[in-house]
Amino acid sequence: MNILERFKKYVAFDTQSDSTSESVPSTLKQLKLGEEIVKDLKEIGLEDAFLDEYGYVYATLKSNSTKKFPTIGFIAHMDTSPDMSGKDVKAIVHNYNGGDIKLNDEFSIKLSEFPFLKDLEGLTIITASGDTLLGADDKAGIVEILDAMEYLINHPEIEHGDIKVAITVDEEIGRGADYFDVDGFGADFAYTMDGGPIGELEYENFNGASAVIKIQGKNVHPGSAKNTMVNSIRIAMEFDSLLPVDQKPEYTVDYEGFNHLNNIEGDVEYTEMEYIIRDHDFEKFTSKKKLFEDITEFLNKKYNNAITLEISDSYYNMREKIETRLEIVELAKKSMEDIGIIPDIKPIRGGTDGASLSYKGLLTPNIFAGGLNFHGRYELVPLEWMEKASELIVKIVENSQEFQ
Repeated sequence: MNILERFKKYVAFDTQSDSTSESVPSTLKQLKLGEEIVKDLKEIGLEDAFLDEYGYVYATLKSNSTKKFPTIGFIAHMDTSPDMSGKDVKAIVHNYNGGDIKLNDEFSIKLSEFPFLKDLEGLTIITASGDTLLGADDKAGIVEILDAMEYLINHPEIEHGDIKVAITVDEEIGRGADYFDVDGFGADFAYTMDGGPIGELEYENFNGASAVIKIQGKNVHPGSAKNTMVNSIRIAMEFDSLLPVDQKPEYTVDYEGFNHLNNIEGDVEYTEMEYIIRDHDFEKFTSKKKLFEDITEFLNKKYNNAITLEISDSYYNMREKIETRLEIVELAKKSMEDIGIIPDIKPIRGGTDGASLSYKGLLTPNIFAGGLNFHGRYELVPLEWMEKASELIVKIVENSQEFQ
């Protein structure tokens, strides 16, 4: 099965994760795709492939050489973002020759809004139908890994050490590494195939935290509300107004951090707000969290302790760990250059499983999977970029002998 066929098959599985769920995985529907991946891994020759009790898929391509190679891992995730429906995804293939890409009668990917399209002319673009996300994040990464493993099996003249494969669950809700069996995986280092456009190579990411603000108001009839009503919605608005305007995600780029109001629900009586807090610099990250605490304290004095704040860290910047062994990054960089890809090394304005895994002892930079416009109806991926990512995995394996 080629990359396109397998990709179309995988995106048809609804695998959205759910941050409100306490189960592992957070949605049982992820297991259905996990079972299919195990089946496919076994069919291509990775006979030890299995699905563990938490929904993770693991497999090993055994060494075919007596030479000394590092054990390299390649990792992707099967869940898709809760931000938009992943049900009944219909992959559409476009032989793109420029202009807008029509998804349906209502929505198009417009060149005027997404000027990078001009750089994709002549490529085979895959989109969804405009009613769902596509799921290239990160089903593109999964099919690239399987395609590379199948290539290596069919080309035994390419010597290699043990190669480990893992497909995780719940990455999109920050839990992808929570139950990852690092010791059982047994890799010396790994790469997540979870980046964006061709050439991306990343070993820095945000420090990330989530903040939940719960506001208890007091609702009485507005006709007799004077000096009695406490409107929780207005307190929520006031809270948000006290955060720096220039630190919203829509005003930040590169290494600039942000505070993002991700969700708000409420009425006069009770309102709940959810934020994510991000910064590459740990001191600035700490200051951002402290500001949430200071605002809470200030408003609680004003509104008689109406606010409860809960902050929890999600992940940390993996640069602190990986910069001690930058030869892992150099291996990927050289391999890109060897197959004609210009490396684009930059910080991730987000997080990956690799961040958490690096803090668990498995150093895991991130490599492009090829997709663009993740988490929404305008998501797309060029087929040629997925094929190039598969080629890159093979080249990393080939070059790994020099790593020693």
